[in-house]
Amino acid sequence: MANMPAQVTVNGRSYKLPAQPVVVVCVDGCEPDYLGQAVAAGKMPWLKQTLATGSGLIADCVVPSFTNPNNLSIVTGAPPSVHGICGNYLFDTASGTEVMMNDPKWLRAPTLLATLADAGMSIAVITAKDKLRRLLGHKMKGICFSAEKANEVTMADNGITDVLGLVGKPVPSVYSADLSEFVFAAGVKIMARHRPDVMYLSTTDYVQHKHAPGTAGANAFYAMMDSYLAQLEGMGCVIVLTADHGMNAKVGMDGQPDVIYLQDWFDAAMGVGTARVILPITDPYVVHHGALGSFATVYLPEGEDAGAAIAKLKALQGLETVLTRAEAAERFELPADRIGDIVAVSGRFTVIGTSASRHDLSGLDAPLRSHGGISEQRVPLIVNRKLPGLSASKRLRNFDAFDLALNYAQ
Repeated sequence: MANMPAQVTVNGRSYKLPAQPVVVVCVDGCEPDYLGQAVAAGKMPWLKQTLATGSGLIADCVVPSFTNPNNLSIVTGAPPSVHGICGNYLFDTASGTEVMMNDPKWLRAPTLLATLADAGMSIAVITAKDKLRRLLGHKMKGICFSAEKANEVTMADNGITDVLGLVGKPVPSVYSADLSEFVFAAGVKIMARHRPDVMYLSTTDYVQHKHAPGTAGANAFYAMMDSYLAQLEGMGCVIVLTADHGMNAKVGMDGQPDVIYLQDWFDAAMGVGTARVILPITDPYVVHHGALGSFATVYLPEGEDAGAAIAKLKALQGLETVLTRAEAAERFELPADRIGDIVAVSGRFTVIGTSASRHDLSGLDAPLRSHGGISEQRVPLIVNRKLPGLSASKRLRNFDAFDLALNYAQ
Protein backbone atom coordinates (compact mmCIF):
# COMPACT_ATOMS: atom_id res chain seq x y z
CA MET A 1 0.00 0.00 0.00
CA ALA A 2 3.07 2.23 -0.12
CA ASN A 3 1.95 3.78 -3.38
CA MET A 4 -1.55 4.57 -2.16
CA PRO A 5 -2.42 8.27 -2.64
CA ALA A 6 -3.14 10.47 0.37
CA GLN A 7 -6.35 11.70 -1.25
CA VAL A 8 -8.51 11.37 -4.33
CA THR A 9 -10.18 14.03 -6.45
CA VAL A 10 -13.53 13.46 -8.11
CA ASN A 11 -15.87 15.97 -9.78
CA GLY A 12 -13.67 18.86 -8.69
CA ARG A 13 -13.58 17.94 -4.99
CA SER A 14 -10.69 16.36 -3.08
CA TYR A 15 -11.19 13.82 -0.31
CA LYS A 16 -8.72 12.38 2.19
CA LEU A 17 -8.63 8.61 2.34
CA PRO A 18 -10.34 7.10 5.40
CA ALA A 19 -8.20 6.42 8.44
CA GLN A 20 -10.98 4.38 10.04
CA PRO A 21 -14.19 2.90 8.58
CA VAL A 22 -16.60 5.53 7.26
CA VAL A 23 -20.34 4.84 7.02
CA VAL A 24 -22.60 7.29 5.18
CA VAL A 25 -26.32 6.61 5.68
CA CYS A 26 -29.02 8.08 3.45
CA VAL A 27 -32.33 7.71 5.30
CA ASP A 28 -34.97 7.99 2.60
CA GLY A 29 -37.61 10.62 3.37
CA CYS A 30 -36.11 11.66 6.70
CA GLU A 31 -37.74 14.99 7.50
CA PRO A 32 -35.69 16.33 10.47
CA ASP A 33 -38.79 16.32 12.67
CA TYR A 34 -38.78 12.51 12.62
CA LEU A 35 -35.50 12.54 14.53
CA GLY A 36 -36.55 15.26 16.94
CA GLN A 37 -39.78 13.49 17.83
CA ALA A 38 -38.09 10.12 18.26
CA VAL A 39 -35.32 11.57 20.44
CA ALA A 40 -37.91 13.42 22.56
CA ALA A 41 -39.80 10.14 23.04
CA GLY A 42 -36.63 8.43 24.27
CA LYS A 43 -36.47 6.15 21.21
CA MET A 44 -33.02 7.14 19.91
CA PRO A 45 -30.41 7.08 22.70
CA TRP A 46 -27.51 6.79 20.24
CA LEU A 47 -28.66 9.86 18.33
CA LYS A 48 -29.26 11.84 21.53
CA GLN A 49 -25.69 11.14 22.61
CA THR A 50 -24.35 11.89 19.12
CA LEU A 51 -26.07 15.27 19.01
CA ALA A 52 -24.37 16.10 22.33
CA THR A 53 -20.87 14.93 21.42
CA GLY A 54 -20.83 15.12 17.62
CA SER A 55 -22.39 17.47 15.06
CA GLY A 56 -26.10 17.93 14.38
CA LEU A 57 -26.61 20.05 11.27
CA ILE A 58 -29.34 20.83 8.75
CA ALA A 59 -28.62 20.74 5.03
CA ASP A 60 -30.43 21.25 1.74
CA CYS A 61 -31.08 18.36 -0.58
CA VAL A 62 -31.33 18.58 -4.35
CA VAL A 63 -34.60 19.71 -5.96
CA PRO A 64 -36.44 17.76 -7.29
CA SER A 65 -36.38 16.21 -3.86
CA PHE A 66 -36.57 12.63 -5.10
CA THR A 67 -34.54 9.48 -4.45
CA ASN A 68 -32.35 9.03 -7.52
CA PRO A 69 -31.10 12.63 -7.96
CA ASN A 70 -30.16 12.91 -4.30
CA ASN A 71 -28.51 9.53 -3.82
CA LEU A 72 -26.39 10.18 -6.89
CA SER A 73 -25.56 13.68 -5.67
CA ILE A 74 -24.38 12.21 -2.35
CA VAL A 75 -22.08 9.64 -3.97
CA THR A 76 -20.71 12.05 -6.59
CA GLY A 77 -20.44 15.06 -4.27
CA ALA A 78 -22.13 17.12 -6.98
CA PRO A 79 -25.55 18.35 -8.13
CA PRO A 80 -27.52 16.87 -11.06
CA SER A 81 -26.09 19.46 -13.46
CA VAL A 82 -22.84 17.49 -13.07
CA HIS A 83 -23.97 13.86 -12.73
CA GLY A 84 -27.02 14.07 -14.98
CA ILE A 85 -29.58 12.16 -12.87
CA CYS A 86 -32.40 14.69 -12.56
CA GLY A 87 -35.26 12.39 -11.50
CA ASN A 88 -36.35 8.81 -11.07
CA TYR A 89 -37.95 9.12 -14.52
CA LEU A 90 -37.58 11.32 -17.58
CA PHE A 91 -38.72 11.98 -21.12
CA ASP A 92 -35.93 10.86 -23.45
CA THR A 93 -36.23 13.36 -26.28
CA ALA A 94 -33.83 11.36 -28.47
CA SER A 95 -36.13 8.32 -28.56
CA GLY A 96 -39.41 10.09 -27.83
CA THR A 97 -40.11 7.74 -24.92
CA GLU A 98 -40.60 8.06 -21.18
CA VAL A 99 -38.06 5.95 -19.29
CA MET A 100 -36.77 5.13 -15.82
CA MET A 101 -33.39 6.64 -14.95
CA ASN A 102 -32.04 3.41 -13.47
CA ASP A 103 -29.51 2.65 -16.20
CA PRO A 104 -25.93 3.88 -15.61
CA LYS A 105 -25.93 5.18 -19.20
CA TRP A 106 -27.65 8.30 -17.81
CA LEU A 107 -24.73 9.02 -15.45
CA ARG A 108 -22.43 11.80 -16.64
CA ALA A 109 -19.89 11.76 -13.82
CA PRO A 110 -17.89 9.20 -11.83
CA THR A 111 -18.87 8.35 -8.28
CA LEU A 112 -16.61 8.85 -5.29
CA LEU A 113 -17.27 5.21 -4.38
CA ALA A 114 -15.78 3.93 -7.64
CA THR A 115 -12.88 6.38 -7.37
CA LEU A 116 -12.08 5.26 -3.81
CA ALA A 117 -12.23 1.63 -4.89
CA ASP A 118 -9.79 2.36 -7.72
CA ALA A 119 -7.49 3.96 -5.12
CA GLY A 120 -7.37 0.67 -3.20
CA MET A 121 -10.14 1.22 -0.66
CA SER A 122 -12.60 -1.57 0.13
CA ILE A 123 -16.19 -0.41 -0.49
CA ALA A 124 -19.61 -1.78 0.44
CA VAL A 125 -22.91 -0.39 -0.86
CA ILE A 126 -26.28 -1.67 0.37
CA THR A 127 -29.52 -0.20 -0.95
CA ALA A 128 -33.10 -1.03 -0.08
CA LYS A 129 -34.51 -0.98 -3.61
CA ASP A 130 -32.76 -2.50 -6.57
CA LYS A 131 -33.52 0.55 -8.75
CA LEU A 132 -30.52 2.35 -7.22
CA ARG A 133 -28.02 -0.47 -7.12
CA ARG A 134 -26.70 -0.24 -10.68
CA LEU A 135 -26.31 3.54 -10.49
CA LEU A 136 -24.57 3.57 -7.11
CA GLY A 137 -22.31 0.66 -8.02
CA HIS A 138 -21.40 1.86 -11.51
CA LYS A 139 -17.77 0.90 -12.30
CA MET A 140 -17.20 0.20 -8.59
CA LYS A 141 -15.12 -2.73 -7.36
CA GLY A 142 -16.52 -4.08 -4.10
CA ILE A 143 -19.72 -5.25 -2.43
CA CYS A 144 -22.93 -3.81 -3.88
CA PHE A 145 -26.42 -5.28 -3.53
CA SER A 146 -30.01 -4.43 -2.67
CA ALA A 147 -32.16 -5.76 0.16
CA GLU A 148 -34.94 -6.22 -2.39
CA LYS A 149 -32.91 -8.84 -4.29
CA ALA A 150 -30.59 -10.08 -1.56
CA ASN A 151 -31.44 -13.67 -2.51
CA GLU A 152 -30.00 -13.19 -6.01
CA VAL A 153 -26.47 -12.02 -5.14
CA THR A 154 -23.43 -13.50 -6.85
CA MET A 155 -19.75 -12.84 -6.37
CA ALA A 156 -19.47 -11.77 -10.00
CA ASP A 157 -22.31 -9.24 -9.90
CA ASN A 158 -22.40 -8.15 -6.25
CA GLY A 159 -19.01 -8.96 -4.73
CA ILE A 160 -20.61 -11.18 -2.09
CA THR A 161 -22.52 -14.45 -1.73
CA ASP A 162 -25.14 -15.81 0.69
CA VAL A 163 -26.29 -12.49 2.09
CA LEU A 164 -29.39 -14.14 3.56
CA GLY A 165 -27.20 -16.56 5.50
CA LEU A 166 -24.99 -13.73 6.70
CA VAL A 167 -27.86 -11.53 7.85
CA GLY A 168 -30.09 -14.31 9.13
CA LYS A 169 -33.25 -12.70 7.73
CA PRO A 170 -35.48 -13.57 4.76
CA VAL A 171 -35.92 -11.29 1.76
CA PRO A 172 -38.27 -8.56 3.03
CA SER A 173 -41.32 -7.14 1.28
CA VAL A 174 -40.53 -4.02 -0.75
CA TYR A 175 -43.54 -2.37 0.96
CA SER A 176 -42.34 -2.71 4.54
CA ALA A 177 -40.09 -1.26 7.22
CA ASP A 178 -38.27 -4.61 7.08
CA LEU A 179 -36.66 -3.62 3.76
CA SER A 180 -34.77 -0.79 5.45
CA GLU A 181 -33.99 -2.88 8.53
CA PHE A 182 -32.37 -5.46 6.25
CA VAL A 183 -30.05 -2.72 4.95
CA PHE A 184 -28.92 -1.85 8.48
CA ALA A 185 -28.65 -5.47 9.62
CA ALA A 186 -26.56 -6.34 6.57
CA GLY A 187 -24.39 -3.27 7.10
CA VAL A 188 -23.58 -4.28 10.67
CA LYS A 189 -22.77 -7.87 9.68
CA ILE A 190 -20.58 -6.80 6.75
CA MET A 191 -18.75 -4.24 8.88
CA ALA A 192 -18.06 -6.91 11.50
CA ARG A 193 -16.91 -9.53 8.99
CA HIS A 194 -15.28 -7.54 6.17
CA ARG A 195 -14.56 -4.17 7.79
CA PRO A 196 -14.79 -2.14 4.55
CA ASP A 197 -13.06 1.24 4.48
CA VAL A 198 -16.21 2.97 3.22
CA MET A 199 -19.83 1.86 3.44
CA TYR A 200 -22.90 3.52 1.92
CA LEU A 201 -26.34 2.53 3.21
CA SER A 202 -29.52 3.74 1.51
CA THR A 203 -33.00 2.95 2.86
CA THR A 204 -36.56 3.24 1.53
CA ASP A 205 -39.19 5.79 2.57
CA TYR A 206 -42.11 3.37 2.86
CA VAL A 207 -42.50 4.22 6.57
CA GLN A 208 -42.21 7.98 6.02
CA HIS A 209 -44.88 7.92 3.31
CA LYS A 210 -47.28 6.28 5.76
CA HIS A 211 -46.37 7.60 9.20
CA ALA A 212 -45.97 11.21 10.35
CA PRO A 213 -43.21 12.26 12.77
CA GLY A 214 -43.87 11.25 16.35
CA THR A 215 -46.35 8.50 15.54
CA ALA A 216 -45.85 4.98 16.88
CA GLY A 217 -44.95 3.60 13.43
CA ALA A 218 -42.36 6.30 12.80
CA ASN A 219 -40.81 6.10 16.26
CA ALA A 220 -40.51 2.32 16.03
CA PHE A 221 -38.63 2.69 12.73
CA TYR A 222 -36.18 5.23 14.13
CA ALA A 223 -35.64 3.18 17.30
CA MET A 224 -34.68 0.24 15.10
CA MET A 225 -32.30 2.40 13.08
CA ASP A 226 -30.74 3.87 16.22
CA SER A 227 -29.87 0.41 17.57
CA TYR A 228 -27.94 -0.52 14.42
CA LEU A 229 -26.13 2.83 14.30
CA ALA A 230 -25.04 2.25 17.89
CA GLN A 231 -23.52 -1.07 16.82
CA LEU A 232 -21.59 0.63 14.01
CA GLU A 233 -20.41 3.26 16.50
CA GLY A 234 -19.17 0.44 18.72
CA MET A 235 -17.01 -0.81 15.85
CA GLY A 236 -15.24 2.56 15.64
CA CYS A 237 -16.95 3.88 12.52
CA VAL A 238 -17.21 7.52 11.50
CA ILE A 239 -20.94 7.82 10.79
CA VAL A 240 -22.67 10.48 8.72
CA LEU A 241 -26.47 10.40 8.60
CA THR A 242 -28.37 12.40 6.03
CA ALA A 243 -31.45 12.06 3.81
CA ASP A 244 -32.35 12.25 0.15
CA HIS A 245 -35.39 14.43 0.89
CA GLY A 246 -37.94 15.35 3.52
CA MET A 247 -41.60 14.38 3.59
CA ASN A 248 -44.88 16.25 4.13
CA ALA A 249 -48.59 15.57 4.32
CA LYS A 250 -50.19 16.39 0.96
CA VAL A 251 -53.86 16.59 1.87
CA GLY A 252 -56.60 19.16 2.12
CA MET A 253 -58.75 19.85 5.16
CA ASP A 254 -61.00 16.98 4.08
CA GLY A 255 -58.10 14.54 4.43
CA GLN A 256 -58.08 13.75 0.71
CA PRO A 257 -54.99 14.18 -1.51
CA ASP A 258 -54.63 17.79 -2.66
CA VAL A 259 -53.73 17.22 -6.32
CA ILE A 260 -53.21 19.49 -9.32
CA TYR A 261 -53.74 17.28 -12.38
CA LEU A 262 -51.45 19.18 -14.70
CA GLN A 263 -51.91 17.09 -17.84
CA ASP A 264 -55.67 17.58 -17.57
CA TRP A 265 -55.05 21.32 -17.20
CA PHE A 266 -52.86 21.49 -20.32
CA ASP A 267 -55.27 19.29 -22.30
CA ALA A 268 -58.07 21.73 -21.50
CA ALA A 269 -55.94 24.81 -22.19
CA MET A 270 -54.06 23.69 -25.32
CA GLY A 271 -55.81 20.62 -26.68
CA VAL A 272 -55.54 16.96 -25.69
CA GLY A 273 -52.02 15.56 -26.01
CA THR A 274 -50.48 18.84 -27.13
CA ALA A 275 -48.21 19.25 -24.10
CA ARG A 276 -46.53 16.38 -22.24
CA VAL A 277 -46.34 16.42 -18.43
CA ILE A 278 -43.61 14.26 -16.85
CA LEU A 279 -43.58 13.34 -13.16
CA PRO A 280 -39.98 12.54 -12.13
CA ILE A 281 -41.20 10.83 -8.91
CA THR A 282 -42.44 7.92 -11.02
CA ASP A 283 -40.78 4.58 -10.26
CA PRO A 284 -41.91 0.93 -10.06
CA TYR A 285 -43.01 1.33 -6.42
CA VAL A 286 -46.06 3.61 -6.49
CA VAL A 287 -48.48 1.96 -4.02
CA HIS A 288 -47.56 4.29 -1.15
CA HIS A 289 -47.59 7.56 -3.14
CA GLY A 290 -49.61 6.92 -6.29
CA ALA A 291 -46.85 8.57 -8.39
CA LEU A 292 -47.88 11.94 -6.93
CA GLY A 293 -45.08 14.33 -5.99
CA SER A 294 -44.47 18.07 -5.81
CA PHE A 295 -42.35 18.50 -8.95
CA ALA A 296 -43.30 18.24 -12.63
CA THR A 297 -41.69 19.12 -15.91
CA VAL A 298 -43.65 19.99 -19.07
CA TYR A 299 -42.70 19.63 -22.72
CA LEU A 300 -44.48 21.99 -25.11
CA PRO A 301 -44.95 21.69 -28.88
CA GLU A 302 -41.96 22.93 -30.87
CA GLY A 303 -42.07 26.69 -31.26
CA GLU A 304 -44.66 27.15 -28.51
CA ASP A 305 -43.93 30.12 -26.24
CA ALA A 306 -43.71 28.98 -22.62
CA GLY A 307 -44.42 32.48 -21.31
CA ALA A 308 -48.18 32.44 -21.79
CA ALA A 309 -48.58 29.03 -20.14
CA ILE A 310 -46.34 30.03 -17.23
CA ALA A 311 -48.37 33.20 -16.62
CA LYS A 312 -51.57 31.14 -16.36
CA LEU A 313 -49.95 28.42 -14.24
CA LYS A 314 -48.70 30.96 -11.70
CA ALA A 315 -52.32 31.75 -10.94
CA LEU A 316 -53.09 28.13 -10.01
CA GLN A 317 -53.61 27.70 -6.28
CA GLY A 318 -51.16 25.19 -4.83
CA LEU A 319 -48.19 25.87 -7.10
CA GLU A 320 -45.22 27.40 -5.29
CA THR A 321 -43.14 28.30 -8.32
CA VAL A 322 -43.25 27.93 -12.11
CA LEU A 323 -40.03 28.36 -14.08
CA THR A 324 -38.71 28.20 -17.62
CA ARG A 325 -36.22 25.51 -18.51
CA ALA A 326 -33.29 27.92 -18.16
CA GLU A 327 -34.53 29.32 -14.85
CA ALA A 328 -35.06 25.85 -13.38
CA ALA A 329 -31.68 24.59 -14.57
CA GLU A 330 -29.95 27.52 -12.90
CA ARG A 331 -31.95 27.63 -9.68
CA PHE A 332 -31.98 23.87 -9.01
CA GLU A 333 -28.63 22.95 -10.66
CA LEU A 334 -30.26 20.63 -13.20
CA PRO A 335 -29.13 19.46 -16.66
CA ALA A 336 -31.13 21.71 -18.98
CA ASP A 337 -31.30 19.10 -21.74
CA ARG A 338 -33.11 16.65 -19.48
CA ILE A 339 -35.97 18.81 -18.23
CA GLY A 340 -38.96 20.24 -20.07
CA ASP A 341 -39.77 23.71 -21.29
CA ILE A 342 -41.57 24.42 -18.00
CA VAL A 343 -40.88 23.23 -14.46
CA ALA A 344 -43.71 23.43 -11.91
CA VAL A 345 -43.20 22.97 -8.18
CA SER A 346 -46.19 22.66 -5.85
CA GLY A 347 -46.36 23.87 -2.27
CA ARG A 348 -46.01 22.03 1.00
CA PHE A 349 -49.50 20.51 1.10
CA THR A 350 -50.05 19.91 -2.62
CA VAL A 351 -48.91 17.36 -5.20
CA ILE A 352 -48.92 17.32 -8.99
CA GLY A 353 -50.42 14.55 -11.10
CA THR A 354 -50.81 14.02 -14.83
CA SER A 355 -54.43 13.07 -15.54
CA ALA A 356 -56.85 11.99 -12.83
CA SER A 357 -57.57 8.82 -14.80
CA ARG A 358 -53.90 7.78 -14.75
CA HIS A 359 -53.35 7.73 -10.97
CA ASP A 360 -54.48 4.73 -8.96
CA LEU A 361 -54.88 5.87 -5.37
CA SER A 362 -56.61 2.70 -4.21
CA GLY A 363 -53.42 1.55 -2.47
CA LEU A 364 -53.39 4.55 -0.14
CA ASP A 365 -54.47 3.30 3.28
CA ALA A 366 -53.30 6.46 5.08
CA PRO A 367 -53.47 10.19 4.27
CA LEU A 368 -51.10 10.95 1.41
CA ARG A 369 -47.56 11.96 2.35
CA SER A 370 -45.09 12.78 -0.41
CA HIS A 371 -42.18 14.96 -1.53
CA GLY A 372 -40.40 16.47 -4.51
CA GLY A 373 -40.64 20.19 -3.89
CA ILE A 374 -38.72 22.96 -2.18
CA SER A 375 -40.77 22.29 0.96
CA GLU A 376 -39.00 18.92 1.34
CA GLN A 377 -35.49 20.33 0.85
CA ARG A 378 -34.37 20.52 4.51
CA VAL A 379 -32.70 17.32 5.66
CA PRO A 380 -30.54 16.27 8.62
CA LEU A 381 -26.76 16.09 8.30
CA ILE A 382 -25.46 14.43 11.45
CA VAL A 383 -21.89 13.31 12.15
CA ASN A 384 -20.75 11.34 15.21
CA ARG A 385 -17.65 13.53 15.44
CA LYS A 386 -16.91 17.21 15.91
CA LEU A 387 -16.03 19.01 12.69
CA PRO A 388 -13.12 21.37 13.39
CA GLY A 389 -12.56 23.97 10.69
CA LEU A 390 -16.04 23.78 9.16
CA SER A 391 -17.28 27.28 8.36
CA ALA A 392 -20.45 28.23 10.22
CA SER A 393 -21.56 30.29 7.22
CA LYS A 394 -21.20 27.46 4.65
CA ARG A 395 -24.44 26.39 2.97
CA LEU A 396 -24.51 22.69 3.65
CA ARG A 397 -25.91 20.18 1.18
CA ASN A 398 -26.67 16.53 1.70
CA PHE A 399 -24.01 15.84 -0.93
CA ASP A 400 -21.40 17.27 1.46
CA ALA A 401 -21.74 14.05 3.49
CA PHE A 402 -18.50 12.44 2.30
CA ASP A 403 -16.65 15.76 2.48
CA LEU A 404 -17.57 16.04 6.18
CA ALA A 405 -16.73 12.39 6.85
CA LEU A 406 -13.36 12.32 5.12
CA ASN A 407 -12.07 15.89 5.32
CA TYR A 408 -13.42 17.15 8.65
CA ALA A 409 -14.42 14.26 10.95
CA GLN A 410 -11.10 12.38 10.82
